[in-house]
Amino acid sequence: MMSDGLQEELGEAAGALGAKAPGVVPDAGKYEQQLSRGLTFKENILITLSAVTPASSVFIIVPAIINGIGGASALAFLIGALVGVFVALCYAELSSAFPITGGEYAFVARTLGKPWGFGLFLLNLVSGVLIIGVIASGAGQYLGVLSEALGGGWVGIVVILVTTVIACLGIRTNAWVTGVFLILEIGALVVLTVVGFLHVSQPISTLWTVATSGPGGVLVSASAGLVVSYTATALFAFNGYGAAVYYAEETKNARSTIGRAILWSLLIAVVAEIVPTIAVLLGSKDLAALVASPSPMTQFLTERAGPVVNTLVSVGIAVAVINAVLAIILQFGRTLFSSARDRSWPDAINRPLGRIHPTLRTPVIATIIVGVIAALCLWLVPFNVLLVATSAGIVILYALVGLAAFVGRINHTTDAAEYRMPMWPVAPILMTLATLVILVMSLIADWIPVAVAVGIFALGMLYYALYLRGKPDRWTLPLPADEELEDEVRG
Repeated sequence: MMSDGLQEELGEAAGALGAKAPGVVPDAGKYEQQLSRGLTFKENILITLSAVTPASSVFIIVPAIINGIGGASALAFLIGALVGVFVALCYAELSSAFPITGGEYAFVARTLGKPWGFGLFLLNLVSGVLIIGVIASGAGQYLGVLSEALGGGWVGIVVILVTTVIACLGIRTNAWVTGVFLILEIGALVVLTVVGFLHVSQPISTLWTVATSGPGGVLVSASAGLVVSYTATALFAFNGYGAAVYYAEETKNARSTIGRAILWSLLIAVVAEIVPTIAVLLGSKDLAALVASPSPMTQFLTERAGPVVNTLVSVGIAVAVINAVLAIILQFGRTLFSSARDRSWPDAINRPLGRIHPTLRTPVIATIIVGVIAALCLWLVPFNVLLVATSAGIVILYALVGLAAFVGRINHTTDAAEYRMPMWPVAPILMTLATLVILVMSLIADWIPVAVAVGIFALGMLYYALYLRGKPDRWTLPLPADEELEDEVRG
């Protein structure tokens, strides 16, 4: 039997949509199945893990944590993994209740209210498009070991444009492309792990000793409170496992499998990132030199395995970067498509963005728009600006996901979820509190990224209030068109 919240959504959608809304069946009050529901549970995980991109995290994000707190990087990652479990449980239940390609904004809007949903949509879209440029910029850094000609900034732009073309192809094709790339990047992490554990030189206490590089490159003790601040960076390294919901409308039996896909993606990401990090910390010949190095992983591999191995692994990391760019373009192309289907913009914009290619069954125009804007941002916007505009958004995102998981049970909007998190409401409460603590620590460390993220979010809420609010044919937010829901509606 449907909850009152679901019945209310059905009634609102059926009565107000009208025949002009793209991708919606007015009589049924649900989205039309336009995307190809061809992904299996395992294929969804392949694409999701590619968005997490464990190898890129280990070689690009982990070094910043090692530079900041030394061996205690492992502790920061363990704390981040614990918070990640709370986050994943909330994602799993919400995604099972709303297996919609719009992702987080889709379930925040349906649980906390539409203004909150659109504010999060704008923040997520802007952060996502800009983060494509941040990640793509790493391609030249690692391909440059093969040839100086491949080390220029133009390489990242080319990577974005090429992967945009690939992202327009069928979803199963992209699942296998990202899967092959994922195997290559995991191979690079295996090499790093084996080299580290074959040369263990540091005591186990290194993993919880907070230290940083002092005068003359000597290790000096640092405040234990730094571990908490770097936990936010560790959370970012794991981020991406929630992307499974973006492919929910293309995944078979999504309502029953999407929660498990999220949890498995987090588990694999945690193992793939923490184990190599521990191996490097324990296998370092000189921990002080490692902490002081601007490229700890490169220094470690060159020192322990030689330049040839370092070159091969660097190519693997370049592959990981390309794979991540592809997966994130897939993700946010679908976000932009979903916003057009919800009639977020004037109809002249909604129509092309909400269109699905009749053969490929992918949102080609929305995907191309995301890729082109990301390439232009990397070309025209200074790298530091890209970082500032993306660094704090994830904390606000997680806080709202935690609130949505808590409120959704209370107002019964998540009653349709087949996955129910254990020990509710422990996970959403702890997750929300943890993200608020991290947000405060981030605000103290540097208020500008937080202010930028809050400003984008507020701009989204303002747009909703001025343009979308009160219009019965826009943002009616119907239900997902999956097999299980159709049976429930008929019942």
